[in-house]
Amino acid sequence: METITVQELKQRIDNGEKINLIDCREPAEYDEYNIGGKLIPLGRFQNMDVDELDELKDEEVIVHCRSGKRSAAACAILDTMGFSKTLNLEGGVLAWKEAFEQE
Repeated sequence: METITVQELKQRIDNGEKINLIDCREPAEYDEYNIGGKLIPLGRFQNMDVDELDELKDEEVIVHCRSGKRSAAACAILDTMGFSKTLNLEGGVLAWKEAFEQE
């Protein structure tokens, strides 16, 4: 597992890069605010119920949560499942909001 900053992620999104972004928060958190990732709650990672991600095993997968703790756990699980390049979004949604949604 590596890390990526919110600034690096935003730059890559703005550049139009193909991003495999996974949000491992709970549905209520996702409904309240999200940055466009595919919702797969951490519990599904813990149960190894992420078959829909198998096609991404050889691609970069960026995982985020609220602060970076759950996504670090999700990345670690993906790593043990044979994913070759997982990135944890440093600071999660909190860092994203702080960096890009100041008034």
